[in-house]
Amino acid sequence: MSEENNSKHETDFGFKRVAEEDKARQVREVFDSVAPKYDLMNDVLSFGMHRLWKRYAIRKADVARGMKILDLAAGTADLSLKFAELVGRDGEVWPTDINRSMLSLGAKRMQQAGFDMPVVQCDCERLPFADNTFHVVMVSFGLRNMTHKDRALEEMCRVCQPGGKVMVLEFSKINRLLAPFYDFYSFHLMPWLGGLISGDSESYRYLPESIRMHPSQPVLADMMRKAGMEDVHWHNLTFGVCALHIGRKPIK
Repeated sequence: MSEENNSKHETDFGFKRVAEEDKARQVREVFDSVAPKYDLMNDVLSFGMHRLWKRYAIRKADVARGMKILDLAAGTADLSLKFAELVGRDGEVWPTDINRSMLSLGAKRMQQAGFDMPVVQCDCERLPFADNTFHVVMVSFGLRNMTHKDRALEEMCRVCQPGGKVMVLEFSKINRLLAPFYDFYSFHLMPWLGGLISGDSESYRYLPESIRMHPSQPVLADMMRKAGMEDVHWHNLTFGVCALHIGRKPIK
């Protein structure tokens, strides 16, 4: 088989190229490693900003009582818990993640908070839900880790109700004037802090690399349109360190 054909079956894992079938396993190993101190590291590495970004995303979701919400890559379920408070007992929140270690932590948090929500371990590229099920489909800080982002976006659109929202909260392309400072922090301080606090500097090398390989704001918006969404737009947060993309499933 030619080198060109081989490349068709490879994808990025940070700055490295790996076989497509290996990426999910390697991502799972990263999050298995960081799961015990994931929330602490989020607070430390983002200086607490991730909480403000998620709060903004929840506000833009316009969730009302009785709605059905799908929270993809839910991890430790911080967003799921906020959504559960908003939809009330008449609504439904479904936290899902491909990583069992992360999802187990999320399930424990929900039980401690008194919420009885169904937890589903699944692959976002093959969602086990019927068409037109959810009012809001959200993925936060998970899309960049997916092997086939286009398939994941198509699945998100498929399970969303017509007129409903598909939302992607993800690290993105920072303002170019700040890029040198951000690069120094990401590639030098972040792995050092990861090693110091979690004992795993390698995983915190992958994470900034995965951010750099993620599509820019306009490219991701175009991917969402190709996946079937309309009215796609984005909001840059903290000078583009993070961006919230929102699209709607057309009403036919």
